[in-house]
Amino acid sequence: MELALWTVALCLLVTHIRPLTWARKATGRAQRSIRVASVGLLLILAVLLAASGAYSFWIAHRPLPGNTRQVVFEGITYIREVRRSPRPIVIHVMRVELDAPGIRFLVTPGDPSPEDEIRARTTSQFVAEFDLQVAINGDFFTPWWSYGPWDYYPRVGDPIDVKGFASSNGAVYSGGESNDGPTLYLSAGNQASFDVPIGSVYNAISGNTIFLEDGVARVEPPEYHFEPHPRTAIALDRARRTLILVVVDGRQPNYSEGISLAELAQILRDYGGDTALNLDGGGSTTMVIEGDNGEPVILNSPIDNLIPGRERPVANHLGIYAHPASAP
Repeated sequence: MELALWTVALCLLVTHIRPLTWARKATGRAQRSIRVASVGLLLILAVLLAASGAYSFWIAHRPLPGNTRQVVFEGITYIREVRRSPRPIVIHVMRVELDAPGIRFLVTPGDPSPEDEIRARTTSQFVAEFDLQVAINGDFFTPWWSYGPWDYYPRVGDPIDVKGFASSNGAVYSGGESNDGPTLYLSAGNQASFDVPIGSVYNAISGNTIFLEDGVARVEPPEYHFEPHPRTAIALDRARRTLILVVVDGRQPNYSEGISLAELAQILRDYGGDTALNLDGGGSTTMVIEGDNGEPVILNSPIDNLIPGRERPVANHLGIYAHPASAP
């Protein structure tokens, strides 16, 4: 964003030099018009530079949210934890009790068109479209590129393909690059398992690696796994009765700079995770909840195209239906 503003400002500076040269040759009304135009361009330049400076200051000085823990729906507890070591980190955790009344899951349905597996939508759009209470972004997908705020793919509604195995309410729409995982399976009766479904395939969503297994971190190359980035992951406790959704913000200096997979494994252990699957992270990382007025509320700080708060249209998502929380 800042680079784009400086580029525009430089273009305006160059374009107003020639009018100033013409102004010396012109007389009367033409000269006054050229001066007015030049002053206008200089004002635009000043505004752009001021906006660039204000944006940079805001990015580096955003106030950190507070820690919180609350039951947001029956059987679902939301936790936000802010850590300042080893770097600023904002962690969002959603603990889902699989035995709670009213809990149901939905993986984003596939596209009915035979040419494409799915159409891109943001996590907020997914929540609104299917009247869900909670959702996070899901699988890795292709094609994707991001060269700036105006040059990126996919946009909302664009066709994309899911990289892993995916099923929505029993309808399999992506066989993935291999059918042996890593995949989280959720049965119609809310039984959860990794890699091997319990009963027939119902809801299924995949990632790129199981990085926590039986309480032990299993982090291997590529290098991306060892660098701090925004992350999205799903874990099960040892008893397989609690599903843990974790989103960690990143790429936002002095606010939340991200974590490695090894650090994420430790965070999941801290919250009772025993086995965990890494989902699409980076600019895709998003956690959304249904607000009191029924509208989607983004709980974390997405960072699509390096713009804090901007959601990325992604392939699929994991959504949850739940009853309202009981009054205290």
